[in-house]
Amino acid sequence: MTEDFFQGYKGEALKTLKKYNVRVWGQANVETTRGNFIGTVLPRSENDDDGHIVLKIPTGYNVGVSVANITSMKETGYKKANYKIPEKEFPYTSGLPAVKLIGTGGTIASRLDYRTGAVIPAFSPGELYGAVPELADICNLTTEKVFAVFSENMGPEQYRKLAVAIGKEIENGIDGIVIGHGTDTLHHTAAALTYMVQDPPVPIVLVGSQRSSDRPSSDAALNLMHACYTAGHGGIAEVMVCMFGPTSDEYALLHRGTRVRKMHSSYRSTFRTLGDIPLAKATTEGVIPIKQDFKSRRKDRKVTILPYFEEKVAIIYYYPNMQPDMVDSLIANGYKGIIIAGTGLGHVNKPLYPALARAQKAGVAVYMTVQTLWGYTQMFVYETGREMMALGVVPAENMLPEVAYVKLGWALGQTSDLDEVKKIMLTPMHDDITPREPYNGYLVYQGGLPEVEEFIKRFRK
Repeated sequence: MTEDFFQGYKGEALKTLKKYNVRVWGQANVETTRGNFIGTVLPRSENDDDGHIVLKIPTGYNVGVSVANITSMKETGYKKANYKIPEKEFPYTSGLPAVKLIGTGGTIASRLDYRTGAVIPAFSPGELYGAVPELADICNLTTEKVFAVFSENMGPEQYRKLAVAIGKEIENGIDGIVIGHGTDTLHHTAAALTYMVQDPPVPIVLVGSQRSSDRPSSDAALNLMHACYTAGHGGIAEVMVCMFGPTSDEYALLHRGTRVRKMHSSYRSTFRTLGDIPLAKATTEGVIPIKQDFKSRRKDRKVTILPYFEEKVAIIYYYPNMQPDMVDSLIANGYKGIIIAGTGLGHVNKPLYPALARAQKAGVAVYMTVQTLWGYTQMFVYETGREMMALGVVPAENMLPEVAYVKLGWALGQTSDLDEVKKIMLTPMHDDITPREPYNGYLVYQGGLPEVEEFIKRFRK
């Protein structure tokens, strides 16, 4: 057999495939010292190790089998897979709302190139229709790829361009906007757009997927359908994040861009509203408000775009024995704003105080948040808090640290007057600061307790 049949394999893995005459894309029975496996042999990246053979098993998941454990292999069939997403012309249906999907590089619908490990996104209307045909029953969809970056590479430059692009779409009469985005920093972008796109007349919905489209448990299709329905038919005209609500496929939750955070590395229901309750539930049949104080969809095309951001802003996550050079290095490098995620009610150690004084003297805006995420910064309670306020540190109420970072960058992008910055920072916008946290805004169920386990049984099938 030629090397074409062993894409990406080398060393011991390649010897093993050749020994048993098993090809990439061959269906194989694999006997090992740790049990038997049945699946399709997948290509590997040339940069991967030579100690494993990768199988896609009948459940749709991939497993790596150590060649050291393989006792025999037998090819039972062969069918080379075609992972190209089928493309069909997206139909136009009179009476359905017009929705614009703006892409940033997130893979809301995708295929995986197993040889390189690259995720190849579906993005054109035809590709998305081929991948998720239900979209044609929800809206008339058009798309535009503004960026093609991983979410960790999203930043102020992208925030500004997105805000301007959204403004143009609204002026052109679009009924709703969906932004496909990687999940890791989706909440940062949601906060930035909340501040930069003021009082939009239509929904602006950020959406992503936790699991790629080739996995049976992928949330990509449902998230996209829920987001498009919210954008096209929903009555809430705000910047929102739309992702899985429960771990099941029942509905999505809509979260305000200033109170949402990614809280789990892999769960589909990773996004949570913190310090409040979600804005609404969304399905492919309706958007059901949970909160009643929201901005409603309007027919006018008025929107204010404020695409400002000062890039010299940082977050410091305080830890015991933090040294003052952490703050001094930011001052020396010309940073104009610092967000501190402090312990408890908003505390840092005394050795940092001289550096905070130097920050005040240098005209750096310093704001305190709490790393507990839930709760308020209360710097009047202890002497240490009052001492820090005397050094110019401003408590940021119950803003989430990432939201405070984004808002400070936005404020400093508009003015260098620290009094004006403080006015902007402490003026509540879309619940980034709330007068109180509701009794049900902090619910963390600890597994193992009898009453909690009984509750969970009702929802975990």
